Amino acid sequence: MGQALMQRLDMEGYAVDWHRNGRDGLAALTEAGADLAIIDVSLPDITGVEVFEQLLDAVAAPPPCLFITAYGTIEDAVRLLKLGAADYLTKPLSPAALIAKLRDLAGAPGGARDHAGEARLGLSSAIQRIERELARIARHPETPLLIGGESGVGKEVVARRLHALQCPSEPFHAVNCAALPEGLIESELFGHEKGAFTGATTRHRGVFEQAGRGILFLDEIGDMPLGLQSRLLRVVQERRLTRVGGARPFEVPARLVCATHQDLEALVRAGRFREDLYYRIKVLELQIPPLRERPEDILWLTEGFLAEHAQRFPDECRLLRGEDRERLLRYGWPGNVRELQHVLERACILGEGRHLALSLHGLGDGDMKPLKASAEAGERAAIVAALAEHSESLAAAAAALGISRKTLWQKMKRYDLSR
Repeated sequence: MGQALMQRLDMEGYAVDWHRNGRDGLAALTEAGADLAIIDVSLPDITGVEVFEQLLDAVAAPPPCLFITAYGTIEDAVRLLKLGAADYLTKPLSPAALIAKLRDLAGAPGGARDHAGEARLGLSSAIQRIERELARIARHPETPLLIGGESGVGKEVVARRLHALQCPSEPFHAVNCAALPEGLIESELFGHEKGAFTGATTRHRGVFEQAGRGILFLDEIGDMPLGLQSRLLRVVQERRLTRVGGARPFEVPARLVCATHQDLEALVRAGRFREDLYYRIKVLELQIPPLRERPEDILWLTEGFLAEHAQRFPDECRLLRGEDRERLLRYGWPGNVRELQHVLERACILGEGRHLALSLHGLGDGDMKPLKASAEAGERAAIVAALAEHSESLAAAAAALGISRKTLWQKMKRYDLSR
């Protein structure tokens, strides 16, 4: 369990020291200190209770201590709480509950969240590659960025991650071009002067102006009216604009980040999107893969959503069972991360006791895949599920899959999986 906890906490971004007995752990806490201690009540030499009692004697301000205990030692856990322990969890341990407790007690880890509080985007190699690219993109704040991907993959989440990396103290303004009435979109983007048109009783600052030196996120840029695209192009090129009804241009230093689920090249060929604007906004481009192509993120996101729900509604704290994991990994997720979040919210609300009321029936499985691709996707999903079920232990996961540890390792390399 210690090895599994090390791996999981490392993935979440926490810096962890692991000591295998009570005396070594006590020495580390008294000498080097820590932000938080996770202590098993049952240890090889002295008990977790003794560790805590001696820590209280040795340190004036000990760190919050979270204890792990079996049901047979609940009395010890109660005693620890009376002594001042922060909390305890019972075995078998729920990873989601553990991470939720850690965030409550010690705050977000530096590696899992940045100084602006933005969470990591995922565990898959594709998403980690996007994280690395965002760090480079953040160093060039004047260059537009185009984010592509299916509906619900988290394009705005990626844009907000860039904002946290680039300019966390500056504004972030998001505009859905598909949701604005055509008669208002020009005024919303560029602003207007008093008296510019009927009803313009005051000066209005557009979102370009409101974004200041931050980020302006234009979602569904493919739905912007063709007539406005030429004006947007001038603003992007010159980084200056003039309000509707105004005469004097002024600088707009905000970075433009555009997003779309459409094929902009096809729109250009159809004459529905300006070619010059297309090439100007895609100087830098990120394509977010759909959730079905990154199953590692499915369970990671699931645990995060469940922990958040449990924090908001403690009486609806549900646990993820092995059969739930398999169903989540088999499903095609045509609605991507947004659909996953809604499915889990419903499953928590309608669940009974500690069990989720997970219902995927009738939601569809997305596009059908060729037989070979489907088989490979199924094998990859089975490996991910086995690793999750057995706390990333290769030996246990291989035994559950009925293959050797070497074969499992080879298949993990083939599917670009890591522990």
